[in-house]
Amino acid sequence: MSVHPDYRQFLSRKALRAPARGMDRCPELATHLFPFQAHCVDHHLRVGAGGCFLDTGLGKTEVQLEFCQKAVEATNERALILTPLAVAGQTKRRAEKWGYEARVIRNQSEAGAGINICNYDRIDRIDASGFGVVSLDEASILKSFTGKTTRSLIDLFKDCRFKLAATATPAPNDHMELGNYAEFLEIMAANEMLSRFFINDTSTASQHWRLKGHAERPFWDWMASWSRMAEKPSDLGEFSDDGYDLPPFEIIRHRARDSRIDNEFADMFGMVTLSATNVHDVKRQTIEARAEKAADAVGADVDEPWIIWCDTDYEADALKAAIPSAIEIRGSQSIDEKEEKIAAFESGEARHIIGKPSMMGFGLDWSHCARMAFVGRSYSYETWYQAVRRCWRFGQTRTLKVHLIVAEGESEIGRVIDRKSADHHRMKKAMREAMRRAQGQSSAVKVAYEPTNIARLPEWISAA
Repeated sequence: MSVHPDYRQFLSRKALRAPARGMDRCPELATHLFPFQAHCVDHHLRVGAGGCFLDTGLGKTEVQLEFCQKAVEATNERALILTPLAVAGQTKRRAEKWGYEARVIRNQSEAGAGINICNYDRIDRIDASGFGVVSLDEASILKSFTGKTTRSLIDLFKDCRFKLAATATPAPNDHMELGNYAEFLEIMAANEMLSRFFINDTSTASQHWRLKGHAERPFWDWMASWSRMAEKPSDLGEFSDDGYDLPPFEIIRHRARDSRIDNEFADMFGMVTLSATNVHDVKRQTIEARAEKAADAVGADVDEPWIIWCDTDYEADALKAAIPSAIEIRGSQSIDEKEEKIAAFESGEARHIIGKPSMMGFGLDWSHCARMAFVGRSYSYETWYQAVRRCWRFGQTRTLKVHLIVAEGESEIGRVIDRKSADHHRMKKAMREAMRRAQGQSSAVKVAYEPTNIARLPEWISAA
């Protein structure tokens, strides 16, 4: 049965949309923006608070800077961009390149007019009420719903009119993270989002939430009303993908030399398997063999810049002993020391660097490097993705060679990451389709009803 066009239009007006509390009319935007970037800025300025989920190398920094600049001009208030470790300086250099007034601040006394940039590590030294515009770079810091940082950021910037949440990996395997973005942006409370669109999978007695079957399309349409997500420009509409082809990506697997693993970690067939209880015991017994293999890989291509990723301090210790030419980033170091070492790697003063993705795997542009090794991996897909994309990004001109150093029993980690990767691609596909449907739709929450049919009252009413 066909649906009358007027009724179809009526139903589209009833669909849930994010509130538009930004600008009625977007001002003229900077000419250095690519058309797809200008499209994102225009959308975010109109809704006022939105999610910028552009993949690495697509220009999230440019979008954030222009969003902040135009919001500052409209409100005459200060803007704050919060970034991960060492990304503040990188953002400032990008701002200077495009002519924005911006500064890196360490505390509130250094804040000034225009755009201010600060590391998350120093948020306790910032007075949030001093800013009318805020953007969270690598906003996946909001991942944990009950986390202290998440609740603090939501509370600190409550009632801020212009807000952005920017990340290349929104909720790679946990939709609850999207609820945290929506709550930070004051679009919808996270618990309301879950109750409206999701159902708790009680069959496994877990906290896993899945989309209700009938709510899948409405959910992604709602997401598209307040966010923009893209792996390439054409995902956002009729934009050219010229210049946005990623270089080749090569994974080179190395099996560490045989290491003695205690029989208590083997199954009935003598195969070693990792679990939450034995993973670190097994990894400790194989770290010397893995570090030795990593040193061989680096030594075979020693003139190249290398990033050697690890997962624990004991892995970092073994790697530092095996590769003495490398500098190391560690959590116990001061913020200044970490920034100095990262700057040394970026400038080429240091060619080899050891660290955890949690320390230096988010937001940094290291396209000058085309060699990396993973000597320790966690089960986190986002950590893997972000670490690889420090180098494998638009702007990289060479084949990225990723060396995986694995020992007995570690293959399971790769299988889990592959499964989560497939989930992430399905999510991005659903979002792309929703954004195409959203083209030309209003982002207002409610539309006034306009009657087009003049009805005649029944006689028993009119007679009264």
